[in-house]
Amino acid sequence: MSRIDDTKEFIPVRIAVLTVSDTRDITGDKSGATLVERIETAGHILADRMIVRDERDQIASQLRTWIARDDIDVVISTGGTGLTGRDVTVEAHRDVYEKEIDAFGTVFTMVSMAKIGTSAVQSRATGGVAGGTYLFALPGSPGACRDAWDEILKLQLDYRHRPCNFVEIMPRLDEHQRRK
Repeated sequence: MSRIDDTKEFIPVRIAVLTVSDTRDITGDKSGATLVERIETAGHILADRMIVRDERDQIASQLRTWIARDDIDVVISTGGTGLTGRDVTVEAHRDVYEKEIDAFGTVFTMVSMAKIGTSAVQSRATGGVAGGTYLFALPGSPGACRDAWDEILKLQLDYRHRPCNFVEIMPRLDEHQRRK
């Protein structure tokens, strides 16, 4: 069972939030705002925030820009994970991933099933790693962002979480590049 080890010190991570939408702006971005509020409440650092259109190349380009920055450890996108023709966020993420975190989508589906039943099959939430940066693609609803953060990311991005977490292996994500 997972738990927080209070004998360890909390280590904040630097997180960028990317909203994928053809129609939203910052003032109407409830999903992005939900993530920002949770990131900051947890004690992490909001490193950047942006909105891009539902265009695969624009999404992938922004992911690559943030991956190249030393001041960003994690990118969380919201929107564009569904099944319609304009939903291309998952494909853009996969264009960038070096490794996919397959279990992220599975665990997100399990969390969603408990909340919205079989409608959970319509989400293609995904996670991966590229250039030593974690990347997560969440659905565009505030509820889905709350569920992903509260049930998965809040714990996995907390260094004190046991038995293991994403933060403790962060220094080794790009070790293959340093061995050359």
